[in-house]
This record gives sequence, C-alpha cells and structure tokens, in this order.
Amino acid sequence: MSGMLVAPIIVPFTAAALALLGHRRPLFQHVSTLVTAAVHLTAGGWLLYRVHHQGIAVLHVGSWPAPFGIALVADHLSALMVLITGVVYGAVVVYSRAEISADDLKRGYYPLLHILVGGISGAFLTGDLFNLYVWFEVMLMASFALLVLGRTRAQIKGGVKYVVINLFATLLFLTGLGLVYGMTGTLNMAHLHLKLRAVADPGQVAAVSVLFLTAFGIKSGLFPLFFWLPASYHTPPVAVSAIFSGLLTKVGVYALIRTFTLLFPFNNNGVQELVLVAAALTMITGVLGAAAQSDIRRILSFHIISQVGYMVLGLGLFTPLALAGAVFYLLHHIVVKANLFLISGLIRQQSGSFALARIGGLYARGLLALLFFIPAFSLAGFPPLSGFWAKMILIRASLDANHLVLAGIAAAVGLLTIYSMTKIWNEAFWKPRPTTESTTVQNRVSVWMTAPVVALVLLTVFIGLWPEPFYQLARTAAEELIDPRAYVYTVVGEMR
Repeated sequence: MSGMLVAPIIVPFTAAALALLGHRRPLFQHVSTLVTAAVHLTAGGWLLYRVHHQGIAVLHVGSWPAPFGIALVADHLSALMVLITGVVYGAVVVYSRAEISADDLKRGYYPLLHILVGGISGAFLTGDLFNLYVWFEVMLMASFALLVLGRTRAQIKGGVKYVVINLFATLLFLTGLGLVYGMTGTLNMAHLHLKLRAVADPGQVAAVSVLFLTAFGIKSGLFPLFFWLPASYHTPPVAVSAIFSGLLTKVGVYALIRTFTLLFPFNNNGVQELVLVAAALTMITGVLGAAAQSDIRRILSFHIISQVGYMVLGLGLFTPLALAGAVFYLLHHIVVKANLFLISGLIRQQSGSFALARIGGLYARGLLALLFFIPAFSLAGFPPLSGFWAKMILIRASLDANHLVLAGIAAAVGLLTIYSMTKIWNEAFWKPRPTTESTTVQNRVSVWMTAPVVALVLLTVFIGLWPEPFYQLARTAAEELIDPRAYVYTVVGEMR
C-alpha cells in the first residue's frame, strides 16, 4: 500500500528525469509520457479502491511517526482528486502528441508537465502544511515555465501577472505557517486538528484562518483575487490551458476544503459568513465577466472563476450534503472544463481562430458540434448531464440550510452560463463563416486530439446518466470531512 501512496508523486518525477535524458528523441518522450500517464491513472484508481474498501491510508516517510516526519495521507477526497488528476493527465498527454510543437518539446514541455502533475499529486496527498507549501511552489515553478514556453508577448505579460500574484499568495501562506507553528509547535495537519482546539485565544485562530483563506483564495481564483486567471490562462498552448483550467485552481479549492474542515472549522467567528459572501460574489463576477468576452478561451477562463464559486459555496454551507455537492462539483468541473479547452483547440484548427467574430459555420462539422454541445451544456447544468446533478445538490443544500438568496444566485448563475455557452454555439456553429476571413484551416483533425475529447465527453455523459456511485463517493468524502476523527486517528494515533 505504501507504494500506491507514493506512486502518483514518484512516477511523474521519474518520467520528468527520463524526458530530460531523452530530450533529443521526441518519439521516446511521447511514448514514455503515454506510459507514465497510464501508470499514474492506474495508481490513482487502485488508491481509491484501497481507501474505499479498507479505510484511510497513511505512509510515514522514513518510518518517522507523525508529527515528527513527513506523512502522506489518502482519504476519499484526496484519492478521488488523484484519480481525476490521472484522467486529465492522460487526456492532455494524448492531445499533446499532435498539438505541441517541436520547438516546445525542445524547450522542455514534457518534463515540465510531469513535474506539474507530480506537484499536484503531492498537494493532494500531503498530510503536512509545510509540505503543502512545498508542493505549491513546485506547481508554481512548473506552471510558470509552461505558461511562457512559447515566449510570445501575450504569454510573458500573462505570466508576469500570474507569478506575481501567486508569489503574494505564497507570502501569505508562509506567514500563516509561521503563526500556526508559533501557536502549536507542529505543522502536521492531523496533529494541528488537536492542537488548534487547545489554543486559548480563538480570535487569534480565526485571524490566522483568514490568512489561509486569502492565500488559498488567490490560488483558487476566489473573489476579489481572481484577476490574474483570465489574464493568463488563454495564452499558452491549448493542452497547457486544459490542464491549468482543470487542475490548478482545484488544488486551491482542495486546500480550502482541507484546512477549513480539518484545521479551522467554522465556529461562529464570522469566517463562515465571509466564505459564503466570497462564494456568491465569485459566482456572479465570474459569469458576468464571461458574458462580456468574445474570445472562446477568455469566456472559458472566466467560467473557471464562476464555477469555483459553486465549490466554495459547498464549503461555506458546511453540511454533509453541501460538502458532498462540493466534491461532486469538483469531479464534474475538472472533466468538463479541461475538455472544453481541448475542444477550443479543435475549433481553432477547424476555423483558424479563437475569436468568435472571425469564425462560424462549424455546425457542418457534425462531430465537433456534438463534442462541444455536451460539455458546454453540462457546464450550464442541463439535465441529465453531470453539471445538472452538481448544481442541483448545491442548490438543495442551500435551501435545506435556509439560504434562499444563495440558492437563487446559484440558479441565476446557471442561467447566465447558458447564455455564454449559447453565445459560443450561435457564433461559432450557427453563424455563417465571415467571407472576409482567409485564415488557413485544417479540414482534418488528428485522432490524437479528437480521441481524448471523445473520452472525456463519454465520461461526462456517464456521470450524468449514472450519478449514484459518484454521489456516494462524494458523500463518503463529505462524511470524513465533517467528522475527521478517523483521519486524525490514522495519522497520529489516539485522540488526545
């Protein structure tokens, strides 16, 4: 079992080293990367199977017991996130086979991609706050390098905004780490669950929790800290945008969920209300920003923000149903959003542009129209697709908690999301192609780019038509979050 816990981290880093050694052999890089993605996905699936049937798993690295050593911990939430990371990793790797240029390969695309996935997996599995900081820095370095890989003016401009605001988030995170360690003498998360409850001044704990809320809010794109995201996510290659949109902000959401259930549970100190307000404003500003855009990837980037609001809404409501909805929404959104960015690449190849004013007539490409329609309207919440169930669970949780305004906002944002998706549909598919445009297009799209899109579309349909097992996994994850005694006991032993 120890191997399964460390495999999602070790496998991508090993692949990064191999890709560096074979940097002059593109075929070797492609083949080794495909094998790596398959192994990572298998390890994630086995980890979830093990956790679901045998309970929370822990690995004390070097046999140093908590809280003195490094602990890797897998509960249902972290195992689900590792598995879905493997799904997106595999899709992006296959897509990259055709989309990534030879120049980008020479600049280290595959090693950076592997390092990014290793950092993401480490963040999901770590049981220690300091190591969470380390994994965030690994992700930041790899993602910044991927963001500016093409060295274009737009990439450099977006990359500077991206790295500056994320370094500010890092500063806040480190400040919070120092304060927590000063209060408790530990950074192991399970141990902190015990120690923070014993701190004499609850106001001090609440103030520190706001630091973490701000730091992770920046990472996840929470209002009003999201402006870096739409300025950068539309600039790199499509495969890079897809893995960024699917996973990077979700690591921030995961960190928020983990810390505010395990370390800083809401305790009538005003933080819960702050989270709910931030969630509502994130949904509203994100969807309004999307409605004002006329570039496909910019529209999709703003919708990352609005959808993060739904996930944080589940955390803010802090009921078993709401947290289950947040976990279900995470799984749905990672698949759908990564796929929509991949589809934007297909649209660009078939039309020559991402700008809605310069494209049209894509309805004649029947398969492409279908591949866009399903994830786009799943994002909007059309039944019976996965997004419908995710939104319904959170709206029901809001109503059960008597937050009628929040339920209304969630429903209204869903309607505005339909507007944005319909806007893309009308402009890119129904509208005739502008006769003044002479951009070179490709009538045939590589199977390497189409196959992962089809696979993710089928997964979206499958979740929508058969949501029960996914909801049950999300519900189990929520129960572990609401009552973390099993997590704490597994890591540090007896509760004391």
